[in-house]
Amino acid sequence: MSTATSPHPGLPPEEVCRLAEQAVGHIATWTDTSWARESSRVWRAHGADGGTRYVKIHQNTRFHHREVDAYRSWVPRLPTAAPALVTADSALRAVVVTAVPGQPLHGLARPPEQQQHLFHQIGALAAAIHRSSPAPVTTTEGVAALAKVERHLQAARPYLNPGDEKFIRSIVARAEGVPLLDRVPTHGDFQLRNLLLDEDGSLAVIDFERSEPGPAIRDLVRLADAWATQPRLYDAFMAGYGRDLTPAEEERFVIDSALDALSGIQYGATHSDAETQDRGHRTLARLRVQDHPQ
Repeated sequence: MSTATSPHPGLPPEEVCRLAEQAVGHIATWTDTSWARESSRVWRAHGADGGTRYVKIHQNTRFHHREVDAYRSWVPRLPTAAPALVTADSALRAVVVTAVPGQPLHGLARPPEQQQHLFHQIGALAAAIHRSSPAPVTTTEGVAALAKVERHLQAARPYLNPGDEKFIRSIVARAEGVPLLDRVPTHGDFQLRNLLLDEDGSLAVIDFERSEPGPAIRDLVRLADAWATQPRLYDAFMAGYGRDLTPAEEERFVIDSALDALSGIQYGATHSDAETQDRGHRTLARLRVQDHPQ
C-alpha cells in the first residue's frame, strides 16, 4: 500500500516524480488536475522534451489494478483515441499515461444536430468497448450492488425523499428474479466527464480505474442522465450502439440505475459532493415516475 506523501503542495510525492522521470525524462512543470473530491490524484506533467503525460495515484489498490489491467488488455484495441500506459508501479499505486486531445463533454454546449451526431459516436464507442476483449468473457453476473444496499440505505436515509426507500426496496425485490447477463469489458464510469471531444470532432475516452468485466448495461447507467430529458439523444446513442437492449437488459438498467442513484446520494451527502447527490435524486425521481406513470 502506498504511503508516499509530497513535501511540496501541488506536486506528486517524490517517489512518484522519480517514477515518471525515469520513464519519460525530466518533467519541467506539474499541474494538479485532480477532481475536487476525495478520489485518485492526477497531475498533468509537461516534459522537457515537449511532451505531455498524466500521472495518477489511485486511491486504492483495486482501482490501480483495474486501470492497469484495462490498459494492458482491451484499451489498445479501441478504434478511438485513448491514453496509452507508459509505466506503472503497484507499490506506489501510480501510473503514467500519454495525453489525448480534447475537452470533456461535461458542460460542453453543442447545437441539437451536433449533439445527436455526438451521441451516435458515443454509442459506437460503447459498442467497441463491449466488443474489445481479446478473449471471450464466458461467465455471467447478477446484481453485484445488492450486497451494499443496506449499508447505502443507512447512510443515505436522512437525505432520501419520501417514498424513495420503499421504491428502492421494491427494486431490490425485483432484482432477485432477473436473469444473469453475460459479462463484457466495461468502462465502469462511462459518463460525459470521461469523454473528450477534439476540435476535429473525434472522441477520446479516459479514466479506466473502475473498469472491469460486467454486463454491458453497466456503461449506460451514468450516461443516461445526459439524455433523460432528450429522447433523441438516447435514440442516437442506440443507433450508434447498433442493437436494441434485450428485455433482461431493460430490467437490469432500471435496477442498476436505482442502486447507482442510492450509492450516489449516500456518497454525495457524506463527501460534500452535491453534483453526485443531485444526479442520484434526479435518477430516482425519474425512475419512480416511469414506474408509476400518470
